[in-house]
Amino acid sequence: MKKIIIIVLVLSIIIGLIIWKFGSSISFFNKPKPQGPITLTYWGLWEDNTLIGPAVAEYQKQNPNIVINYERKSSVNYRTRVQTQIREGVGPDIFRIHNSWLPMFTSDLAPAPLEVFTLPDFKNTFYPVAADSFVKNSQIYGAPMEIDGLALFYNEEMLLGIGGQPPKNWQEFIDLAVKMTVKDATGNIQTAGAALGTAGNVDHWPDVLGLLILQQPGADFNNLATSQAAEVLRFYTGFVTDPRKKTWDVNLPKSTDMFAQGRLGFYFAPSWRAHELRIANPNLKFKVAPVPQLSGKNVGWATFWGEVVSVKSQNPAEAWKFVKYLTSAEAERLVYQQASQIRLFGEPYSQVSLSNELAADPIVGAFVTQGPIYKTWYLSSNTFDNGINDEMIKYFEDGINATLAGTDPQNALQTVDQGVKQVLDKYTKPQPVPTTR
Repeated sequence: MKKIIIIVLVLSIIIGLIIWKFGSSISFFNKPKPQGPITLTYWGLWEDNTLIGPAVAEYQKQNPNIVINYERKSSVNYRTRVQTQIREGVGPDIFRIHNSWLPMFTSDLAPAPLEVFTLPDFKNTFYPVAADSFVKNSQIYGAPMEIDGLALFYNEEMLLGIGGQPPKNWQEFIDLAVKMTVKDATGNIQTAGAALGTAGNVDHWPDVLGLLILQQPGADFNNLATSQAAEVLRFYTGFVTDPRKKTWDVNLPKSTDMFAQGRLGFYFAPSWRAHELRIANPNLKFKVAPVPQLSGKNVGWATFWGEVVSVKSQNPAEAWKFVKYLTSAEAERLVYQQASQIRLFGEPYSQVSLSNELAADPIVGAFVTQGPIYKTWYLSSNTFDNGINDEMIKYFEDGINATLAGTDPQNALQTVDQGVKQVLDKYTKPQPVPTTR
C-alpha cells in the first residue's frame, strides 16, 4: 500500500511539473484564444476617405474581423515608391495600379485565389479589356473599380453653330472640325475645330495616337516601320501641316485650356477631365461622344486603374476578398453615389451589368458604352510611371516632332520602332527581382 501511495505521489509531482513548465504550449490544457481582427492597409490615389470611407465601413460591418486602413497617396513618383516599399516588405496589402502596369508589377503581386475570383467569373463581370490588362497565364492579378478611356468632348454651341452632330467616323470629324475653325486675317487660328497634330500642346496625344494605330488596318505596335503606321503619323500631324484639314497649331495654348475657354470644338480626353472643365468654366456647355471610327473596325482606347494585392501581404486571401467587394455592384454604386454629391459623377462602372444605368448620361455615358470595344497598349498619358508608358511616349514624341520638322513619317518611325522594341524588352521580358537584406 505504501508503495502505491509513493508511486501516486511521484507521478503527481512529475505531472505537476510538466503542466507547470509546458502546460501553456499544450492545447489540451488551453481554451482556444479568440482570433484578433485582421488589419489590411489599402493605398489609393484619387479618392479621399470621404469617398471611399462608406464602402470601407460597409465592408467592415459585414466582416467584423477585418480592419481596413485606407491611405490616399500622391501620384508623384507613385509607381516607384509603392514598388520599392513592397520589395522592402513595408508596403500596403492592397494598392492601385494603372491597367498598363502589369508587366512592371507581376512579380510584386499575389494572384487572386480561385475561391475569390475564377477566370470565367472575372471575364463575365468586367469588360474584355480588364482581362487583357490584369490576367496573365490564366491568373488574375488585378480588378478594376472603374472603366475609362478616350472619348470625344465637344462644344455644344460650336457644333450647333455649324448645324453638326457628333461625328461617327473620321471623315465626318475632319469636315466638322474644319468648319468650326476660325482664323484671323493673317491666318492664325483663333478658334480651333480640333486639337490634334502636335505633342507639345495636345493633352492626351499619346492616347489618341495609340487609338489611331489600333484602328488602322495593318498597323502593328510590334513593327512600326511600315507604310500603315506611317499613314497614322501622317494623318495625325496633318491637322497642323495639311492646309485642307488644318485645325490646330503648335503655338496655341494647351488643348484642355482652349476647350475650357470655349475656343475648341473637339477635344479627346478620359472622363476625369470633365470635373476639371466644370471647375474651370461652370458656364461651358459640352457633351461627350464615343471616339470616331474607321469603317468596318470599331476600336476604343482604354486607360483606367485597378486594385491589386501585394505578394508580401500577410493576408492575401482576405485582401482579395476586399478587392472583390470593392469591384462589386454594391460597392461601385456606393462609391459613385458618394462622388456624385461633390462632382459631376463618380467613376464609370467597371461592371458590364451596370452599363445601362449610365449609358444615357450626356457625359459619362460615352465611357461605358465604349466598354466592349476598348483596347489598350503602353501609350497612356498621365500615369506618371517613370516607366513603360513614359519611356514609350518619349520615342513617339520624337517621331511626331521629326515629322512636323519635315522628316518622312516612315523614316521617323524607324527610330521609333527601335526605341519601342528596347522598351518592350526592358519591361515585358522576365527581370530578376531585387532582394533586400
